[in-house]
Amino acid sequence: MVDKTSFRSAMSNIAGAVCVITTDGAHGRGGFTASAVCSVTDQPPTVLVCMNKSSRQSAVFLGNGRLCVNVLAGDQEHVSAAFAASTADGIGPRFDAGQWAATAGGVPALAGAAASLDTRIVERHEVGTHLILICEIDAIASREEADALVYLQRRYCRLPASAAAPPAR
Repeated sequence: MVDKTSFRSAMSNIAGAVCVITTDGAHGRGGFTASAVCSVTDQPPTVLVCMNKSSRQSAVFLGNGRLCVNVLAGDQEHVSAAFAASTADGIGPRFDAGQWAATAGGVPALAGAAASLDTRIVERHEVGTHLILICEIDAIASREEADALVYLQRRYCRLPASAAAPPAR
């Protein structure tokens, strides 16, 4: 059997885009930092988001049924840190990091994000300690020129957008 420490160590070698997942609605406002976000299919455009099911916010996200995947730009590490922090003051102070506007679906989207995906939760699955939320995308805002913020080996790394450009011939 693989122990938790070995698993986490191995997974730290997989670079992941840093995202802040947000919601707002009748069940309240919420947000958390996630690197466990993945495209599922483009017909219909769908992503999956993993969330700890013991989080106090899981009921808020499930109750609202909507979320926004904010893919952070290279200069937005402070936003990730704010949403990753545990706070006794509640969710409110997290939204002090960055500027926010409501999507057409009514959830907070981060100004300057590399991409913001306005989604509806269409399925959920429990696996171990986490919920896998399957989300269909209703609208997308993106900035192709934005540097990327990735998490690799337990630290933030900034990947310049120019690094993704095809090599000159």
